[in-house]
Amino acid sequence: MAPDAGALHCPNCGGPAAPGDAACRYCRAVLATVSCPTCFALMFDGAVYCPACGARRSRTAGSDRHAPCPSCRGTMQDVQVGETAMLECGRCRAVWIDAATFEHICASQESQAAVLHQWPGQQRTRASGEVKYRKCVACGTMMNRLNFGRLSGTIVDVCRGHGTFLDAGELHAVVQFIQRGGLDRARERQIEDLKEQEQRLRQAQMARPSSPATDFDFESWTRTDLQGLLDQLKRQ
Repeated sequence: MAPDAGALHCPNCGGPAAPGDAACRYCRAVLATVSCPTCFALMFDGAVYCPACGARRSRTAGSDRHAPCPSCRGTMQDVQVGETAMLECGRCRAVWIDAATFEHICASQESQAAVLHQWPGQQRTRASGEVKYRKCVACGTMMNRLNFGRLSGTIVDVCRGHGTFLDAGELHAVVQFIQRGGLDRARERQIEDLKEQEQRLRQAQMARPSSPATDFDFESWTRTDLQGLLDQLKRQ
């Protein structure tokens, strides 16, 4: 059972807080971190069960691995959430997940379904706010901004083959999208788009005027064809 949000308080200033608040709204002290091993929701440090899905909190310190955050330049530390390893920024709570781990997260939620790194690359922008391109944690090149599943509305930063960078709360949003059948809808939309493209191509081909009988395709002629034409001209 999830804890009562009204009973939670910031340990720094004592202000009231909700289980999913990443930072205190009064003193800005860090409160919630990615701690749910099932839906990867942000959880208040004092919560035992996830307020989003009810799973028991599972979060431990990982290895000594660390890296600069591509978003705020804070320090990303290795953490273990359930069986999932990730880098999490101590300042903005963004996370970096390597490609294989991210695909496992997505596939384990929906029977080995197609995931982000298998979609054709398309750069997308957020609906509002300043667009910022981030550098890959692994190789330092600029990442592509993708709308996860093309329909989710969650814009994530991807370096194909290396990993995915997600702002605070985006990993939870991605998992919710998958659990609600989002990837199935995305595949259905892709099939519909392909059918529409095929129909438009067929209509365009039918609308094209046929070539007149007098138009010759000389490139397809053989030497025998040309010799026959010369012989016919000589007889005339």
